[in-house]
Amino acid sequence: VQLVESGGGLVQAGGSLRLSCAPSGKLFSISVMGWYRQAPGKQRELVASIVSGGSTNYQDSVKGRFTISRDNAKDVVYLQMNSLKPEDTAVYYCNINGNAGIGVMNYWGTGTLVTVSS
Repeated sequence: VQLVESGGGLVQAGGSLRLSCAPSGKLFSISVMGWYRQAPGKQRELVASIVSGGSTNYQDSVKGRFTISRDNAKDVVYLQMNSLKPEDTAVYYCNINGNAGIGVMNYWGTGTLVTVSS
């Protein structure tokens, strides 16, 4: 199973983007779905996560601007990013913890680049 991300691109500061991530196959027992990002020269960091019950967690710097959501029927996770800032520029990675039939694993997408110009 691979995670397929979409929605990245170039946007001006103050603009919005919506990222999507879906597995290429069926995943069972999905617990946590999340988005991470990695800026040049920096470590990968958690942006937002959502658990199966719907509770969410956000990095302080994105609170009030980003919203994570999930479609449980389709196993899709979204990240709505509003009021984007140049410091949000990074490669964004999707992460899903689930079971593709071979045990619970942590799956990662290949990343989608978000560039915010000033």
